Amino acid sequence: MKSTLSASEARRIALAAQGFGRPRPASPGTRQLNLALARMATLQIDSVNVFARSHYMPLFSRVGPYDTAALDRLLFAQRPSYVEYWAHVAAFIPASDWSLFRFRMDDMRAKHGSAADGWFERHRSIVDWVRAELTDRGPLRPAQIEHDAKQAARGPWWDWDVVKHTLEYLWLFGEVAIAGRRGFERRYGMAGDVLPSDVLANPVPRDDAIRELVRRAAAAYGVATAADLADYWRIANRPAVVAAIADLTDAGELEPVTVDGWTTGGRPSKAWAHRDAALPRRVDATALLTPFDPVVWFRDRAERLFDFEYRIEIYTPAPKRRFGYYSLPLLVGDDIVGRIDLKADRAASTLRVQSAWWEHGRPADAAARVADELRAAARWQALESISVSRWGDAVDDIADVLPEARRHDAGPAEPVALAADEPAG
Repeated sequence: MKSTLSASEARRIALAAQGFGRPRPASPGTRQLNLALARMATLQIDSVNVFARSHYMPLFSRVGPYDTAALDRLLFAQRPSYVEYWAHVAAFIPASDWSLFRFRMDDMRAKHGSAADGWFERHRSIVDWVRAELTDRGPLRPAQIEHDAKQAARGPWWDWDVVKHTLEYLWLFGEVAIAGRRGFERRYGMAGDVLPSDVLANPVPRDDAIRELVRRAAAAYGVATAADLADYWRIANRPAVVAAIADLTDAGELEPVTVDGWTTGGRPSKAWAHRDAALPRRVDATALLTPFDPVVWFRDRAERLFDFEYRIEIYTPAPKRRFGYYSLPLLVGDDIVGRIDLKADRAASTLRVQSAWWEHGRPADAAARVADELRAAARWQALESISVSRWGDAVDDIADVLPEARRHDAGPAEPVALAADEPAG
């Protein structure tokens, strides 16, 4: 790897590491999904379902329209290849990686489960009862436990929030694992009923686990700063990350590089490239990115890589939104050239472009490429038509190359309702 990289070279390395350096497969199946998941190493979960659930989108971005049922089978099988844990945040990881996060489970227990006057101890009776229910009955949804708690004659009334909090704490502590979902509602089971015994029997020591996670973050990012590598797994212990980087550099797995334009305090930022990172001569991708895609989920990195300042405006009052409720970054070529706010109107079988905006440096064919991606997105979501609003400096360009699309009015003050949804947890 070159010791000094241009901004464009860093972008191409980063995108190639995430799987954008190759053409999409003609018929994506389980093999392609597994390969994409392996490159990302984790898949963040979010409950917002305006266009598509966030964990479905990174696979669509990389492999194109695929059967989401195939991903569900990978993620939610009775003995799944993947399992949920607090990896980046709530995310899917390979089930075999559960033991890498034992240090985090221990930290969670120390923070939330050890204080004599803390929530966990104050609710010891419900904790013990929920643990016994899962042990005796196997994996359960919170609603099933809530129903039985209401009927229980062996204690006071416990509301759903207490049951749910108990399950979440036990999950964070590693006692409980997610045994799939019904719709989007989790089923919780004792870890031994969900995960292979050899995974549970072999926890990875803290320093070894952090070094391995930093290695995987470096491979997933291609080129990165220490802050990038720490954020990939939300590792708060910066000295441990720095020590891991030093070990991996000494071993030849990471190579120090300088990236033009990456600065800290007015000086060049320290950065590292993974030894296996590819520097393609060209990346020519077109993709809609979820806000929780590894390409953009760390906003500082997105700004460094793409000069793209990004925030989600879900919690911004509607009249104050600049770009829309849930705008998605638009990747064209090797750069983020815009953002687009999409809504799947299931009742009307219509993909609604609520707003669209250009960033700097878009190529001449950007609108046509985005239009093709919108057609693919509509097919993927089984929507029959597309409608383009009049809000944003890109909507007319997109509508001009989508002659089949209808037009509708939308603006920052228009309420944008969430799609009908089930409980998120």
